[in-house]
Order: sequence, then C-alpha cells, then structure tokens
Amino acid sequence: RLVPLHDTVQRALDSYVSVRSLHQTDDALFISTSGHVQGYTGVNLTFLQLARAIGLRGASGQRGPRIHDLRHTFAVRSLEQCGRDRDDVARHMIALCTYMGHTHIRHTYWYLEATPLLMKQIAEATETLCLGDTP
Repeated sequence: RLVPLHDTVQRALDSYVSVRSLHQTDDALFISTSGHVQGYTGVNLTFLQLARAIGLRGASGQRGPRIHDLRHTFAVRSLEQCGRDRDDVARHMIALCTYMGHTHIRHTYWYLEATPLLMKQIAEATETLCLGDTP
C-alpha cells in the first residue's frame, strides 16, 4: 500500500519539476543549481545541514540519522508491504533492486533488516511451508 504524499510536498515537488525542466541537462530528478547531478558528498552535506537545522542531529561529530538510513528505511518499509506472498516478495525485490540503482540483487539485500512485521511475515510463511497449510 502506497502512502500518498502530503499536499504540500506534492505541490513543492510539482513546482520543482516545472522549474527543473527549464534547466534540464541530465536525466536525474534532483540536480544542482548548475544543472548537473550532485555527487554524494554534496547531497550528504545538504542532508546533514538540514538534519541539524531541524534538530535531528547535534553538532558535527555527534551521532544522528544519516542519508543512507533513508535508503535502508525505504527498502525495509517497501518490502513490509508485500505481505506473505512469496511471488510478490520476489517481484518486489527485483523492482527494488532496479529502483535503488543496484547492478545485482545481492547489493539490495544489504539494505534489509529484521523488523517485527517482517519477522512475523517470515514466521507465518515458514509455518505455512512446513505445515502445508494454505493462507
């Protein structure tokens, strides 16, 4: 189940895309003011500045959320939406791998972690497989 974007986020993205299309020099959605893809260093620096500005991180050198954590959360939450259907999970993993820009699915597995919901789904699928029950 996809959660719709808040109206304010959707309007901001729509506005950005319309301005961005005037300066399109790259296929990437998010580009720098010069019209090119920003490298990881620039994106990470911006994320850290924003996270500090809204109180998610302390001063430089202190622990807090990292931009990479967003990728992990996205991957796990999207997989949680698959439920117990193994075919859905398999299809979703392939789509997730592609969406995240990985060249091989094994790179996507590193983003996954056990959550209570995933562990429950895995336990239910295992019971179904072992007991021969159908959902």
